[in-house]
Amino acid sequence: MNQPAAISDIPIETCVTPEQEHGERAVFCGLTSIIWLHRKIQDAFFLVVGSRTCAHLIQSAAGVMIFAEPRFATAVLQERDLAGLADCHEEIDRVVAQVLERRPQLRNLFLVSSCPSEVIKLDLENAAGRLNRQYGGRVRFFDYSGSGIETTFTQGEDSCLSRLVEHMPADDSNEPRLLIAGTLPDIVEDQFLRLFGDLGIGAVDFLPARSLDDLPPVGKQTRVLLAQPYLGQTARALIGRGASLVEAPYPLGAEGTLEWLRAAARTFAVDDDRFERVTAAPLARAQRAVALQRKRLEGKRIAFLPDSQLELPLARFLQRECGASLLEIGTPYFDRQSLAAELELLPAGIRIVEGQALNRQLDRVRAAQPDLTVCGLGIANPLEAEGLRTKWSIELMFSPIQGFEQAGDLAELFCRPLVRNERLAV
Repeated sequence: MNQPAAISDIPIETCVTPEQEHGERAVFCGLTSIIWLHRKIQDAFFLVVGSRTCAHLIQSAAGVMIFAEPRFATAVLQERDLAGLADCHEEIDRVVAQVLERRPQLRNLFLVSSCPSEVIKLDLENAAGRLNRQYGGRVRFFDYSGSGIETTFTQGEDSCLSRLVEHMPADDSNEPRLLIAGTLPDIVEDQFLRLFGDLGIGAVDFLPARSLDDLPPVGKQTRVLLAQPYLGQTARALIGRGASLVEAPYPLGAEGTLEWLRAAARTFAVDDDRFERVTAAPLARAQRAVALQRKRLEGKRIAFLPDSQLELPLARFLQRECGASLLEIGTPYFDRQSLAAELELLPAGIRIVEGQALNRQLDRVRAAQPDLTVCGLGIANPLEAEGLRTKWSIELMFSPIQGFEQAGDLAELFCRPLVRNERLAV
């Protein structure tokens, strides 16, 4: 079996150094990630300790209907809590008791900190430990930070998964296992499982698992393949438990998915002929589906403003598979270790900007007048009012976009604002 490189082994001198900007920021906070995490982890409840603003944000992001029964809620901090006049831990205990009384079948509960709870130094790690002792193992309590202070919204998942790594059982066996890290829709996960099975890679785990009772083991024989580019903290936590990282592009588009699977195949010494035989048909379907959308995206000038940390693999997909022209790739954080394989596929000289100075970046967008700007929801509407077409980056987090079967859908998501503009043109 080929031995994958550890994160620290990636030569930094071969990586692009992006420009850095610091200034005004406009991103959702990590609480937003609860929406896809609670859909994936089907036996967990997420209790945010935050303000009414936090509660409104999550409800708006989820689009929860009046009859829905979501597995998340907010323990709202009042003025007395924020002023230090009330015992917040007593309030947390009371709200947890209410949740468990209403849902006695719950076995796992996340306490999620927010900006307000972190500002008043509320120790949710200590609260989770106390509640674990109080409930005697009947319910497991975890904690992680969903705060939006100096973070962007996808880092909520990174914080959650890195905390789960601490609870993964140790794997002392000599049998190699593949661990896919990053939340994927169930349908995409099932597609990948079939492909890995056809390739002869049978020992495949996912983090997060659909049930926290099925947390996968981790050890020196664990090979980690990241499904999302924003999991640097999780990757380092897994390496700290003995795992090794498989360097690969991300499974976005036909090419990205092919190279992602190829990296796993090489790690597990899959025969080249078998790899080509297994991937040929789904690759051809993906290429045909993307080609149908390419005629609308080819030659279009596209700019990315920093928001989701998906910007680099999405830019690679649009440029290489859809024929788009990249003006600028802005990303909130640039983890050169997680993005090394993506950087090799981007055109030389492309402008990459890490961080956000919103006014300066908007000035560049207005000057360049791109055909499409991929950005956060709060920035999109003002740009639309100025006659610029936009794509909400957060929409890509709620849509199945990974894998061969979704490659055409991914391209079509970027076509929608262009089609809408054509239909509205007078």
